[in-house]
Amino acid sequence: MKKKIYEAAKSLQRAFTIFLLLLPGFFVFFPIIILITGSVMDQYEIKEYLNPIFTEAFDFITWKIMPDYPSFANYGKLLFMTPQFFVLFWNSIRMTACILAGQLFVGVPAAWAFAVYRVRGSRMLFALYVILMLLPFQVTMLSSYLVLNRLSLLNTQQAIIMPAVFSTFPIFLTYGGFRGIPSQLFEAARVDGASERTIFLKIGIPLGKSGLLSAMVLGFLEYWNMMEQPMAFLDDKALWPLSLYLPEINWAQAGFAFCASVITLIPAVFVFTFGQDYLEQGIIYSGLKE
Repeated sequence: MKKKIYEAAKSLQRAFTIFLLLLPGFFVFFPIIILITGSVMDQYEIKEYLNPIFTEAFDFITWKIMPDYPSFANYGKLLFMTPQFFVLFWNSIRMTACILAGQLFVGVPAAWAFAVYRVRGSRMLFALYVILMLLPFQVTMLSSYLVLNRLSLLNTQQAIIMPAVFSTFPIFLTYGGFRGIPSQLFEAARVDGASERTIFLKIGIPLGKSGLLSAMVLGFLEYWNMMEQPMAFLDDKALWPLSLYLPEINWAQAGFAFCASVITLIPAVFVFTFGQDYLEQGIIYSGLKE
């Protein structure tokens, strides 16, 4: 009898714990539900629900999880009758891919050097990197603008790509992954006659890939959604990324905006889902102390 009561209490506690975990998850996911629902509503139904916004009336907004008359007209309009959407979509892909490739080429060797080689002043230089990482874009915007203007890169996509390539954040995360590798492996490889290049490619990259991939996942999420840098450095709207397309849509096209938001969200969700494990490991590595 006591055993049954204990099992029932344990089951009740587990169910209550699951409920407490699902409740905040529902509130986090609820805006996504609104996006998906709004993307399949026609303009008349959306106008009815969002009428207080359009008319500036002092009334509550109503919403339905399932629309009365589902319609995919917004998706058809966006995918087949809006070529500027695809221009900005490929701009985002091009800039994000170039930034991540540049960070691999520049940041990974830098993180390896900080993590493996100990020279005079390396700690101070790495501390400077951390300080630069903490500076928001608003602080460095003016100096970046002056440098890019001097290099004649303003109003080009290179103005967005070049500063991001030399960002310190991926170096910090990748550094944590390399620091998690036992130094005895490097010493054993050197005793066996392995070159520094071989150690980096055969030992460092495979064993430190968690920090590296977490930096790539966070980098993609950041640069796919960036808005401040393009607004500051790009005047030509044909060069804008997709993140600046939505603010150009007014409330009269609310359903169209919902649809564009859903499509913009898909690549970020895809990358986050497949890189979640590496992202968690990279965050753990970033907390390792010297």
